[in-house]
Amino acid sequence: MGKYTEAENLEIQVLDARDKILGAEHPDTILAMGNLASTYRDLGKHREAEKLGIQVLDARYKILGDGHPATISAQGNLASTYRNLGRHTEAEKLQIQVLDARNKILGEEHPSTILAKANLASTYRDMGKHTEAEKLKIQVLDARNKILGEEHPDTISAQANLASTYSDLGKYTEAENLEIQVLDARNKFLGEEHPDTILAKGNLASTYTDLGKYTEAEELEIQVLDSRYKILGEEHPDTMLAKGNLASTYGDLGKYREAEKLLIQVLHASSKILGGEHPLTIGAMTNLAAIQKTLSQSINVDNAENQVFNTSHGVSVTQGMEEENVDTGVPHATNIVPTTNVDHRVIHSQKKGIKLTCYFP
Repeated sequence: MGKYTEAENLEIQVLDARDKILGAEHPDTILAMGNLASTYRDLGKHREAEKLGIQVLDARYKILGDGHPATISAQGNLASTYRNLGRHTEAEKLQIQVLDARNKILGEEHPSTILAKANLASTYRDMGKHTEAEKLKIQVLDARNKILGEEHPDTISAQANLASTYSDLGKYTEAENLEIQVLDARNKFLGEEHPDTILAKGNLASTYTDLGKYTEAEELEIQVLDSRYKILGEEHPDTMLAKGNLASTYGDLGKYREAEKLLIQVLHASSKILGGEHPLTIGAMTNLAAIQKTLSQSINVDNAENQVFNTSHGVSVTQGMEEENVDTGVPHATNIVPTTNVDHRVIHSQKKGIKLTCYFP
């Protein structure tokens, strides 16, 4: 139900009681530790989750041994916590052990083995090992297609994950093909206003931008922004992000006034809600300055052209114009609003979550 604080309070009581009555090494006590660690992860209390996760894993090793399913699950859970803490090397090490164990004990096509591959692939992506991530994600998608079928939610998630890695590798056409399939499937099964469908639209729009298909990107980003407004409200971070993405595309299309208007809105809302030092605020400020500089240069060029036109029609110009190098080129989108929605679905301990990632200069 998402009531993580209430869960935390009860799980602390359960753990304390089992510790007192059964002892620290009793299976039920260790289970209580694992449950509380999981809730700490949900609450973003990753240090607390790490502390308990290490205790759980040590106890599993000692009592059950290396190859026991509960020990392997404890490794996977601790790896998830390491990943949340940005300690990707520790996460990678544990996830390789989990994958090897599940391959050996359960076989390549077991759901838990496929899940382990997906988790390791996500960590590879975090580490910038995109070729390794691609290899695993292709295997995950092939297995899910074969075992679950094309329309299963986990298969669609695997498509989205592979598409994100294709984008990382600059394989934008391959990413586009998968993202169109993902969007069609989510529209069909979840409806237009489901968060996963809106996310899929944003991802496809981002790929359209990478491919220079700015009109197609604009159309999708307007839909995303409308949905964000309607469902989340004007001041939600995801709404601000959607505005920033649309402003970026407006810049690509040369619609600088429209881009400026949206960026001013993003800057005001982000400053108010997230503060002046939040990356979204800083990004909006930087990008607004770039747009306004472009607009200023455009005005200078127009003024210069008007003076030339008037002079050629016999109008006396009494003051010479100092020669100036004016950059009239259109800035690349990444210099305006480099914000992208990335469908980064990471599955740990049978749980799914969506991570929105925003890139700034």
